[in-house]
Amino acid sequence: MARRKPVEGMLLTHGAGSDKDHPMLVAIEERLAPIPVRRINFPYRQREGKRPPDRAPVLLASLRSQLDEFCAEIGTTTGRVVLGGRSMGGRVCTMLAAGAEGFEPVPIAGLVSISYPLHPPGKPEKLRTEHLPAIEVPCLFLSGDRDPFGSPVELEAATASIPASVEHRWFPGGHDFKKCDDAVAEAVAEWIAGLAPPRRR
Repeated sequence: MARRKPVEGMLLTHGAGSDKDHPMLVAIEERLAPIPVRRINFPYRQREGKRPPDRAPVLLASLRSQLDEFCAEIGTTTGRVVLGGRSMGGRVCTMLAAGAEGFEPVPIAGLVSISYPLHPPGKPEKLRTEHLPAIEVPCLFLSGDRDPFGSPVELEAATASIPASVEHRWFPGGHDFKKCDDAVAEAVAEWIAGLAPPRRR
């Protein structure tokens, strides 16, 4: 019987104003092949017309449900799946792993957050960090070096509260740093490969 891989799938979520077909998410899926990747939409994106994002409990419930469905489909457990997403979607992934909003913490293989929205632009005092100390899985944060939602210094200081391994990758640009899809996908693939335990000699 073949030994199961440490990471057997990845679930990707979108930002508040985009959807599962965002080019960066597509690039990550293509780069990770043959690892199964599912890009998902939150409920509000499936309603007609332009709608604001659902509240956090609805987003978390949807993510948990779709994670369970994905695991059942590919025949694995949440502990062998990496959660990731852009902006709001990445934040929701970190909240699910931490057990925010009354949800039970979900054991996963790791977290990938692209353009984590640390605070609203121009409001650095309104930090979205209360759940970070409860994250107990490896994390990769990828952000633009001029992101108004959180500078490199701010984000590194905030994520220092996470009691697990945290890595950062910086790219030129703001919150929606462009022309970096392939570089981001490569960084994610390298990081996931590094989650594998050392081979026995």
